[in-house]
Amino acid sequence: MKKNERVDHLIKEGLSIIQNDEVFSFSTDALLLAHFVRPIKKGRIMDLCSGNGIIPLLLSDKMEVPIEGIEIQPQLVDMARRSVALNQLAAQIQIHEGDLRIVNQSMPPSQYDVVTCNPPYFRENQSFQHLKEPHRIARHEILCTLDDCIRASRHLLKQGGRLYMVHRADRLVDCLVSMRQGGLEPKAIWQIYSRPDKPTAVTVVIEAVRGGKPDCKVMPPFYIYQNDGHYSEEMKEVYYG
Repeated sequence: MKKNERVDHLIKEGLSIIQNDEVFSFSTDALLLAHFVRPIKKGRIMDLCSGNGIIPLLLSDKMEVPIEGIEIQPQLVDMARRSVALNQLAAQIQIHEGDLRIVNQSMPPSQYDVVTCNPPYFRENQSFQHLKEPHRIARHEILCTLDDCIRASRHLLKQGGRLYMVHRADRLVDCLVSMRQGGLEPKAIWQIYSRPDKPTAVTVVIEAVRGGKPDCKVMPPFYIYQNDGHYSEEMKEVYYG
């Protein structure tokens, strides 16, 4: 363990992950993204903007296929690789240090059946910016934009392959436009609400298919909390199984 690091436990999966609030700690959005990914029995998965490797770890409990991740920040790559080793998952999970903006130069096309992405949510020019540089890179479009993530996903996915992306609900239109223009057809949208008495969604998870036909389904709302402040039954399933 390095300075300011701790080991947290993923209860449902029975796994451990190294976290550091000074650099990066995963949010509920990562758990929700992994929750909505449909398992595959064969093929390969790539996780973009992989952070400390939370998505590959979560997905390793759902399926046995090879899983990879790409992360640009060296400190996060190191944390992710050590978490993979801590859980003895090196045979299944591989974390790459790299820039997703140039995957078309560093990786061959059409090699993956599923791509997942929890991208930076905020535009680079938004007035509010996190002060710590690792947080700014993870949460603001400084080193990659939404369009960069879509282009990388299209390059990596096979024809008919699926992208799963989590994003802020107020950028849903940006996501849908970027996906369709980038050759990834949105197929399903899950709207995530804080609780039933809050009328506005806070997060969305989108499934898109490379080369898919136009046919998008808006799924039933997902609530994180009940009105009394306790976790909803759906969220208990995400956390505890």
